[in-house]
Amino acid sequence: MGTADRVLRLIAALAIIILYFTDQISGAVAIVLLIISAIFIFTSFISFCPLYVPLGLSTRKRHNHQS
Repeated sequence: MGTADRVLRLIAALAIIILYFTDQISGAVAIVLLIISAIFIFTSFISFCPLYVPLGLSTRKRHNHQS
């Protein structure tokens, strides 16, 4: 997972948490979004998204090593 992806996930998670604590979201929607934000935070800190593997996605910069 690239740096930009990690930062965007953390910003999205923070936005969801702020919306929850300012009572902008509530009920089942809030619970689902809080779970998603927890997943975003966790995957940002471990720099790995399990969903990317089966989809074949990567947001890391590729380093070209020439010999």
